[in-house]
Amino acid sequence: MYHSVSEREAKKLQAGLPPDQVVKRIADTFKTLSDPTRVRILYLLSRTELCVHDLAQILGVSQPAASHHLRLLRMLRLVRTRRVGRATYYALDDEHVLQLFNCSHEHVLHDSPRSEGAPSSDQG
Repeated sequence: MYHSVSEREAKKLQAGLPPDQVVKRIADTFKTLSDPTRVRILYLLSRTELCVHDLAQILGVSQPAASHHLRLLRMLRLVRTRRVGRATYYALDDEHVLQLFNCSHEHVLHDSPRSEGAPSSDQG
Protein backbone atom coordinates (compact mmCIF):
# COMPACT_ATOMS: atom_id res chain seq x y z
CA MET A 1 0.00 0.00 0.00
CA TYR A 2 1.45 3.36 -1.06
CA HIS A 3 0.60 6.79 0.36
CA SER A 4 0.83 9.13 -2.63
CA VAL A 5 0.89 6.91 -5.73
CA SER A 6 -1.26 4.11 -7.00
CA GLU A 7 0.00 0.55 -7.24
CA ARG A 8 0.13 0.95 -11.02
CA GLU A 9 2.17 4.18 -10.82
CA ALA A 10 4.56 2.59 -8.32
CA LYS A 11 5.16 -0.40 -10.60
CA LYS A 12 5.78 1.92 -13.54
CA LEU A 13 8.30 3.94 -11.50
CA GLN A 14 9.98 0.76 -10.29
CA ALA A 15 10.23 -0.62 -13.83
CA GLY A 16 11.92 2.60 -14.95
CA LEU A 17 14.71 2.44 -12.36
CA PRO A 18 18.17 2.27 -13.95
CA PRO A 19 19.96 -1.10 -13.79
CA ASP A 20 22.00 -1.78 -10.65
CA GLN A 21 25.28 -1.46 -12.57
CA VAL A 22 24.35 2.05 -13.75
CA VAL A 23 23.22 3.08 -10.27
CA LYS A 24 26.55 1.84 -8.83
CA ARG A 25 28.57 3.80 -11.40
CA ILE A 26 26.62 6.97 -10.63
CA ALA A 27 27.13 6.44 -6.88
CA ASP A 28 30.85 5.79 -7.45
CA THR A 29 31.10 9.03 -9.43
CA PHE A 30 29.52 11.06 -6.63
CA LYS A 31 31.64 9.27 -4.02
CA THR A 32 34.78 10.16 -5.97
CA LEU A 33 33.65 13.77 -6.26
CA SER A 34 33.10 13.98 -2.50
CA ASP A 35 36.81 14.77 -2.02
CA PRO A 36 37.57 18.55 -2.01
CA THR A 37 40.94 18.10 -3.75
CA ARG A 38 39.31 16.23 -6.62
CA VAL A 39 36.66 18.95 -6.91
CA ARG A 40 39.46 21.53 -7.13
CA ILE A 41 41.17 19.44 -9.82
CA LEU A 42 37.95 19.37 -11.84
CA TYR A 43 37.60 23.12 -11.42
CA LEU A 44 41.11 23.71 -12.74
CA LEU A 45 40.65 21.26 -15.61
CA SER A 46 37.36 22.93 -16.50
CA ARG A 47 39.46 26.03 -17.23
CA THR A 48 42.46 24.50 -19.02
CA GLU A 49 44.47 21.36 -19.68
CA LEU A 50 47.29 20.90 -17.13
CA CYS A 51 50.13 18.51 -16.36
CA VAL A 52 50.36 16.80 -12.96
CA HIS A 53 53.30 19.00 -11.91
CA ASP A 54 51.34 22.21 -12.52
CA LEU A 55 48.22 20.82 -10.84
CA ALA A 56 50.24 19.86 -7.76
CA GLN A 57 51.88 23.29 -7.61
CA ILE A 58 48.60 25.19 -8.01
CA LEU A 59 46.85 23.03 -5.40
CA GLY A 60 49.75 23.00 -2.96
CA VAL A 61 49.88 19.20 -2.78
CA SER A 62 52.64 16.73 -3.54
CA GLN A 63 52.97 15.38 -7.04
CA PRO A 64 52.25 11.79 -5.84
CA ALA A 65 49.06 13.02 -4.12
CA ALA A 66 47.94 14.82 -7.29
CA SER A 67 48.73 11.70 -9.35
CA HIS A 68 46.67 9.56 -6.97
CA HIS A 69 43.63 11.84 -7.35
CA LEU A 70 44.05 11.97 -11.12
CA ARG A 71 44.25 8.18 -11.32
CA LEU A 72 40.93 7.86 -9.49
CA LEU A 73 39.32 10.48 -11.72
CA ARG A 74 40.68 8.70 -14.79
CA MET A 75 39.36 5.32 -13.66
CA LEU A 76 35.85 6.80 -13.65
CA ARG A 77 36.46 8.48 -17.02
CA LEU A 78 36.09 11.96 -15.54
CA VAL A 79 39.48 13.04 -16.89
CA ARG A 80 41.55 11.96 -19.88
CA THR A 81 45.21 12.23 -20.73
CA ARG A 82 47.24 13.45 -23.67
CA ARG A 83 50.93 12.66 -23.96
CA VAL A 84 53.42 15.10 -25.45
CA GLY A 85 56.87 13.55 -25.35
CA ARG A 86 57.45 12.62 -21.73
CA ALA A 87 54.78 14.96 -20.37
CA THR A 88 51.20 13.91 -19.68
CA TYR A 89 48.48 16.53 -19.79
CA TYR A 90 45.08 16.12 -18.15
CA ALA A 91 41.72 17.48 -19.26
CA LEU A 92 38.08 16.79 -18.48
CA ASP A 93 37.01 13.66 -20.33
CA ASP A 94 34.08 15.21 -22.18
CA GLU A 95 31.35 17.82 -22.15
CA HIS A 96 29.24 15.74 -19.71
CA VAL A 97 31.88 16.09 -17.00
CA LEU A 98 31.97 19.85 -17.55
CA GLN A 99 28.16 19.97 -17.33
CA LEU A 100 28.17 17.87 -14.15
CA PHE A 101 30.74 20.17 -12.55
CA ASN A 102 29.05 23.39 -13.69
CA CYS A 103 25.61 22.19 -12.60
CA SER A 104 26.93 21.23 -9.14
CA HIS A 105 28.78 24.53 -8.83
CA GLU A 106 25.70 26.55 -9.79
CA HIS A 107 23.52 24.51 -7.41
CA VAL A 108 25.79 25.24 -4.45
CA LEU A 109 25.91 28.95 -5.27
CA HIS A 110 22.15 29.20 -5.87
CA ASP A 111 20.51 31.65 -3.45
CA SER A 112 16.89 30.54 -3.64
CA PRO A 113 14.98 30.05 -0.36
CA ARG A 114 15.20 26.54 1.04
CA SER A 115 12.16 24.38 0.44
CA GLU A 116 10.19 23.19 3.43
CA GLY A 117 11.67 20.07 5.00
CA ALA A 118 15.02 20.37 3.21
CA PRO A 119 18.08 19.82 5.40
CA SER A 120 19.92 22.96 6.38
CA SER A 121 23.69 23.29 6.58
CA ASP A 122 23.40 25.22 9.85
CA GLN A 123 21.83 22.29 11.70
CA GLY A 124 24.09 20.34 13.93
